[in-house]
Amino acid sequence: MKIGIKSGIQAVCIAVAFIGSSICTQALAAPVAVKNDTAQAQQRSDKTPVTPVATAKSSDADDGVVSINTASAEALAQAMKGVGLKKAQSIVSYREEYGPFKALEQLQEVPGIGSALVERNLSHIKL
Repeated sequence: MKIGIKSGIQAVCIAVAFIGSSICTQALAAPVAVKNDTAQAQQRSDKTPVTPVATAKSSDADDGVVSINTASAEALAQAMKGVGLKKAQSIVSYREEYGPFKALEQLQEVPGIGSALVERNLSHIKL
């Protein structure tokens, strides 16, 4: 009987080894297929003509300065340091409610915008 149990355990171990190796082989083969798909997508995108995107008139492309009176929230968030989309939207909402800014320092009246933030961004903003 001992021989039969030993042989059964060996057979189970061999079966587990084969199953494990086939799973590993499939797992290793999958990234290769993904890489090939990515390479094919890259080749297709290289053939696609690229059209230039128009820049917003609210910012000067030359010096990276954005107008706080005309810029969108996205443009403000991109140009100003320490200003995310939420604060930029607050600036736009304030401007829509109270009219255009008359001075850059007036930004301090917007909730969440302090004097340090305004000073940090003086070189990035204009009226």
